Amino acid sequence: MMSQRELSIAVIGDTDLVSGMRLAGVSRYHTVAENQEAAEDVRKAVLKFINDPGVGVIALQEDYAAAIDDIVKGLREQKKVIPVIIEVPSNQGTQYSDVTRHYRNFIRSFVGFDVEL
Repeated sequence: MMSQRELSIAVIGDTDLVSGMRLAGVSRYHTVAENQEAAEDVRKAVLKFINDPGVGVIALQEDYAAAIDDIVKGLREQKKVIPVIIEVPSNQGTQYSDVTRHYRNFIRSFVGFDVEL
């Protein structure tokens, strides 16, 4: 029998996203300060959570996804599946015109096939 371990969710985003996720029970978080070094701040936080063996999912505000494209690409090349990094919209809405297609493509790239619900 395979051993089971408990993994938690970490969130990286602005004050609104982090506060909402904390109210939902997320205890691992990083609030990004809106300044010129936000991209570097996001990169450091993502690397911290990737190297934390207790984190299974990183919820990243989609405004900051471009800052970690190379990190995500490196994880995929290593075929590292934990933690899963998902993008969540900000309170301004999403940047994707077809959210369903975006998440369907994300799931397909992650698991290798389409999942229909």
